[in-house]
Amino acid sequence: MSELNSIVLEEFGPNFRVLKRNDQTCELQTIIRDRNTNRNDFKFYADRLIRLVIEESLNQLPYSPTSVITPIGFPYEGLQFEKGNCGVSIVRSGEAMEQGLRDCCRSMRIGKILIDSDHDTHEAKVVYAKFPEDIARRKVLLMYPIMSTGNTVVKAVSVLKDHSVLEENIVLANLFCTPPATQTIVTAFPQMKILTSEIHPVAPNHFGQKYFGTD
Repeated sequence: MSELNSIVLEEFGPNFRVLKRNDQTCELQTIIRDRNTNRNDFKFYADRLIRLVIEESLNQLPYSPTSVITPIGFPYEGLQFEKGNCGVSIVRSGEAMEQGLRDCCRSMRIGKILIDSDHDTHEAKVVYAKFPEDIARRKVLLMYPIMSTGNTVVKAVSVLKDHSVLEENIVLANLFCTPPATQTIVTAFPQMKILTSEIHPVAPNHFGQKYFGTD
């Protein structure tokens, strides 16, 4: 992954990265967090941030060398995206990131996991899961925008591992993450790659409701 686009936070291990902060990302994060932002603006700027995170997350997936011939007949040594990848969104807020992935990878298959949390115990339970049949042989881009505790992601990754997906073949694409959630995830799955746009004590938990207009 390009050091121009993300940085490693050493305290969370070598597989945890944060999108490099600049004025553009800070503006997008500010608009998303602002309670006065209307839904149309919220969705527009959220999609922009999602695209940045998805683009950088794709750098974690494998590429292989390739040679092509240019229109003027010269060879060019470059890279091609390897086949055998898929996306998985954690329903429902994770679905907000699906279009960003499709905009970058038109033919990539996308599975879904629906996880519900018990209101009393806060225990995460799997309600629904649908993946490509050969997911165990694929690299998986797991999409979930908000992590406050990390419990939902822990459950989702456990489901993927139950389907024989290797931990090191999972890349988590996230927008906002709290420090406790970060620690929970990297402790549970040290081999999984993680990319987020921001670590902050307060996560914008209104994201899914605002994005889909159910707030």
